[in-house]
Amino acid sequence: MTRPAYLPDTFTLALIGSVALASLLPCHGQGAVIAGAITNVAISLLFFLHGAKLSRESVIAGATHWRLHLVVFASTFVVFPALGLLLAPLLSRLLTPDLALGILYLCLLPSTVQSSIAFTAVARGNVPAAICSASASNLIGIFLTPLLVGALLATHGNATPSFDAVISIVLQLLLPFMLGQGLRPWLGGWISRHRPLVGRVDQSSILLVVYTAFSAAVIQGLWHQMPARALLGLVLVNAALLALVLALTTLASRTLRFNKEDEITIVFCGSKKSLASGVPMAQVLFAGHPVGAIVLPLMLFHQIQLMACAALAQRHARRPEGDAGASADIA
Repeated sequence: MTRPAYLPDTFTLALIGSVALASLLPCHGQGAVIAGAITNVAISLLFFLHGAKLSRESVIAGATHWRLHLVVFASTFVVFPALGLLLAPLLSRLLTPDLALGILYLCLLPSTVQSSIAFTAVARGNVPAAICSASASNLIGIFLTPLLVGALLATHGNATPSFDAVISIVLQLLLPFMLGQGLRPWLGGWISRHRPLVGRVDQSSILLVVYTAFSAAVIQGLWHQMPARALLGLVLVNAALLALVLALTTLASRTLRFNKEDEITIVFCGSKKSLASGVPMAQVLFAGHPVGAIVLPLMLFHQIQLMACAALAQRHARRPEGDAGASADIA
């Protein structure tokens, strides 16, 4: 039976279903622990498969692609904070002081790791560069974000870098990737013959991340912490901020003449903000403040970026093989 033209693709429908399921039946307690463990296993498997799939030459090229990494770093720690400061007068009129502070705070956070790389893989971007760039952004952000918060928001108190986060990134992402690289001589051919398997792992890991992240947000009172009117205003501000950064990273990558695969990596790695890093940091940096209201913009932004980037990744994935010059309509 032919799919009606007005319906989105299967993956987008699955994403919508994940959000609806998390809103109606969020995982909590022991269920959340189990779901988190399954998600971690799926992400580790994803990195293992990509490690076994990618040639050593492509990995080295991705790690040494300094122009790309510099653009992602600038987007995460220069462009985002500048936009937050420029929008501050408008935010003070549209949002409560705590929500406006939350928007500025999310602009100072590092990029995500798992979803940035998974979306890059789905969109057939430069995966080795995405792994290096997103991981470096997250690790640097552990130290840099508290400094930016202190300089731009004039908060009091010191943030202690979470070395557990560093160890988690190494064990969950880099170690499986390196293991896959080591086993590539034996597994590379089999994975090349079963390419749809990697694609299914990519998409499944994203669905799990969306469900677990949205469940945590719902449990923390995502839909109950403010009136519907204030929530709508916050959604519009977050969506506008994300759209602006997506447009700027796309424009920058094309102006600097990156190829299509590099452009995809820059857009996905340079437009994300990490919920996993942001919430623990906020509890330390904003001790004595209403942390729930401050991190609510980040929780919403996280969900919006997952949904928007999933749709964008599917659009990139549908481009013809070898079409390095095709451009995607960000609007």
